[in-house]
Amino acid sequence: QVQLVESGGGLVQPGGSLRLSCAASGRTFSFYAMGWFRQAPGKEREFVAAISRRGGSTYYADSVKGRFTISRDNAKNTVFLQMSSLKPEDTAVYYCAADPRFSGVVGEYDYWGQGTQVTVSS
Repeated sequence: QVQLVESGGGLVQPGGSLRLSCAASGRTFSFYAMGWFRQAPGKEREFVAAISRRGGSTYYADSVKGRFTISRDNAKNTVFLQMSSLKPEDTAVYYCAADPRFSGVVGEYDYWGQGTQVTVSS
């Protein structure tokens, strides 16, 4: 198993930037592909970005492509989500997730963090 803890959320103005982190503990971090997802009030959880086990492949939702960057540091057991040009519609609770499969499907991820709130507002 793996335990995940997100951090770095907060309040930011439109056009601003935030960097989310997700620290993993437990089983070997490099065994897992990692994903970021988000859930806005009243909406279903949706895929944001994913990165393969060694970081060689990444995958983004169309809504964040060109604005968000996912990366990982396997030596520090951490995955990051750099968010730029933030929009009010990016407001949501952001979750990191882990699974051996490299996927953009919510239901395919076995392990989840508790989430961190991101609010984009002036």
